[in-house]
Amino acid sequence: MTTRIGVVTFPGTLDDRDSLRAVRLAGAEPVSLWHRDKDLHQVDAVVLAGGFSYGDYLRAGAISRFSPVMETIIEQAKAGMPVLGICNGFQILTEAHLLPGAMLRNNHLHFICRDQKLRVENAETAWTGDYTAGQEISVPLKNVDGRYVADERVLDELEAEGRVAFRYVDVNPNGSLRDIAGITNAAGNVVGLMPHPEHAVEPLIGTGRTDGLPFFTSVLKKLVSA
Repeated sequence: MTTRIGVVTFPGTLDDRDSLRAVRLAGAEPVSLWHRDKDLHQVDAVVLAGGFSYGDYLRAGAISRFSPVMETIIEQAKAGMPVLGICNGFQILTEAHLLPGAMLRNNHLHFICRDQKLRVENAETAWTGDYTAGQEISVPLKNVDGRYVADERVLDELEAEGRVAFRYVDVNPNGSLRDIAGITNAAGNVVGLMPHPEHAVEPLIGTGRTDGLPFFTSVLKKLVSA
């Protein structure tokens, strides 16, 4: 039976097609999901792609969090469905309280677009199983509201529970506290990060490397073995 991975499109989403292609390259069946449709169409996992949904009005992800599809995604994520939020998708996950903390404007107040080195801190989530802890990867980063913040209690909990999934290496591009680039929920099925692994799945594009492809092969293997 083919594993189906859905990619949600909101008004202003930019990277849905890139995410659909990454899913296909990993060997799963990509399924386009529209934000106003509560039906997830029998997908086994969901990707919330990057972009500027609703123009980032109010706060990045604040309006998308109330789209009809999110009602079902929140319910299914709490039941164990793997959900990946990339960039704007990460912002939506924090607004939906599927992940703790919040995303603020970059500390230098500018949009940034660059190849970014990351260190894998947790290789035991549904989306990181094909990495090894401590592995360094390079994927594109592009955002203006990419500064991860949380209070000290939450930050200490994330560290103690191994829920920091990725950390910026060499340079912190946006002022994120404790160099956090991505986090996971306690169950390991929901992961959010600001960099874009879907732009690093083929040698021809992005960084010229395939460091982002294991996100998608990881969840495929997790689902097949479940």
